[in-house]
Amino acid sequence: MKTGLTKKQKVTEVYYNAKDPIAEVYTHDTKLKRRLLAYAAKFPERCQQTDDDEQGGLRFEIDKNRISICLTAPYSQERRDAASMLAKKTNTFKNAQ
Repeated sequence: MKTGLTKKQKVTEVYYNAKDPIAEVYTHDTKLKRRLLAYAAKFPERCQQTDDDEQGGLRFEIDKNRISICLTAPYSQERRDAASMLAKKTNTFKNAQ
């Protein structure tokens, strides 16, 4: 969808506070929009789409307890090398030829 917005303007914003049980999510991210729309269809009591800005952005209200932020530590070089070797060893596409 052409919106006239730059990639920098296509943001995702999550707002919540300590008091209210609801979080507000505004996003242009296609994958996140799909996930939120599917979640809202499956659990309408926990998530609802509240706005469509007509430029590709959707706004949702969602139960704050459903929001999670996952921070992952970077892989060490040793772990990356081990994962690479395992992937090369078990590459089913290459082994099928």
